[in-house]
Amino acid sequence: DSSMVSQAQEEIIEMKDVFSVKLKRRRFAGQNKGGTLLGITIFKCLNKEENKLTDCAIHLNNLSEDHCQSWFRHLKEILNGFQNRPKSLKVFVNPSSHKKEAAHVYYEQVAPLFKLADIKTDVTVTEYEGHALSVLKECELQAFDGVVCVGGDGSVSEVAHGLLLRAQIDAGKDTAYVSNPVRAPIPLGVIPAGTTNILAHTLYGVKHVVTATLHIVMGHIQAVDVCTFSTPNKLLRFGFSAMFGFGARTLALAEKHRWMPSSQRKDFAFIKTLADLRAEECELSFLPLQIPQEDSHESDRKKKEKIKKKGSKDQWQKIQGHFLNVSIMAIPCLCSMAPRGLAPNTRLNNGSMALIVVQNTSRTEFIKHLKRYTSIKNQFNFPFVETYTVQEVKVQPRLTSGLDGKQNMYLNATSAEGDYPWNIDGDLMKAASDVHVRVHPQLIDLYGVNTDDLESSQATCNCI
Repeated sequence: DSSMVSQAQEEIIEMKDVFSVKLKRRRFAGQNKGGTLLGITIFKCLNKEENKLTDCAIHLNNLSEDHCQSWFRHLKEILNGFQNRPKSLKVFVNPSSHKKEAAHVYYEQVAPLFKLADIKTDVTVTEYEGHALSVLKECELQAFDGVVCVGGDGSVSEVAHGLLLRAQIDAGKDTAYVSNPVRAPIPLGVIPAGTTNILAHTLYGVKHVVTATLHIVMGHIQAVDVCTFSTPNKLLRFGFSAMFGFGARTLALAEKHRWMPSSQRKDFAFIKTLADLRAEECELSFLPLQIPQEDSHESDRKKKEKIKKKGSKDQWQKIQGHFLNVSIMAIPCLCSMAPRGLAPNTRLNNGSMALIVVQNTSRTEFIKHLKRYTSIKNQFNFPFVETYTVQEVKVQPRLTSGLDGKQNMYLNATSAEGDYPWNIDGDLMKAASDVHVRVHPQLIDLYGVNTDDLESSQATCNCI
């Protein structure tokens, strides 16, 4: 009647925000099919504060079967027209991540949203380290629109490495040493279920399972740079970031005490490595990124091609000395302990890496530097910290004689064979010789959004 019409409010629903539509029926207890038709329900993705996404249901009531079926068919056709939205996913769940909550996170929070969006899933619960890698080498990837990893940074790193390694195998490339890798064939989704969840924080700006799931469901895709970590004759890993020195020795010590609870193990390793702080002697060679002056309207592809061509002519630079820590990162590496990021001056897909070198200094000064990561202050504003924007890095450690047994036992700095620990995306790797790191622009697509604009504005505010 007229009184109802006057109170009505108009609401516009954009189909790009809708991820599912269902017929709404009244059913009795225990009834799984049929029932009295009430209308249709539209499920929509909402943007909340702090980069979070959530889902909501909008009920449209109509008792006509023909009318509802017509609306249902048309809305489904529109939803099926969004090309990036996955219809079939290969899912890896690491049950050992963090507090062993990954399986609960997936089945309680993620799987219901995938089912609601009519996404078919093939789930593998990993049973050992390297399980996901072995599955990815053998499975029929063309049957899936994307791969999803539910776990921590180490799990995500293994799946990303496996996805890219499989791409090289399918392209007929020699996987022993990869100089010009091909792109991953399908996107990778990251569901945070670990301790630090650096990649999830960097992609979504927040550690929030529903947000990560909805980015996958909505098909939000972000191209991301990837690094290759190689010795002179072997590919060690595809990855996004690495640390040599303090960050690697801390991880190595934590791995030797896996019998401890996760958080206790990491705290112990951090404090013990800090107490026995010492520098690594090595030589760093790097190729700086030279950004040419371009026409602002020129395409990103042409810019990257020019950067690549120019880089081949540039001169390598070298620095040698005793370094407490060396970080090489192709992404900003945000986390709750480093809200600005471990490498706030790099981006997800600008074709460069941040090289952060911490020279030998006192324990007190080094702790001041580490504390800066948890604040909004510039963690690099110290005379013993140097930062570079680079395309390639070579790390050449120098074996120091005279290490006592205590240092080797606690720090795991070098083995009898001269292996040096590396922390690559939270995974411990060991290399007995020089390591060559190269960045490859936009080598993989990840489900998520580019938070660079947000990070840039935050960094500007922080500087002010």
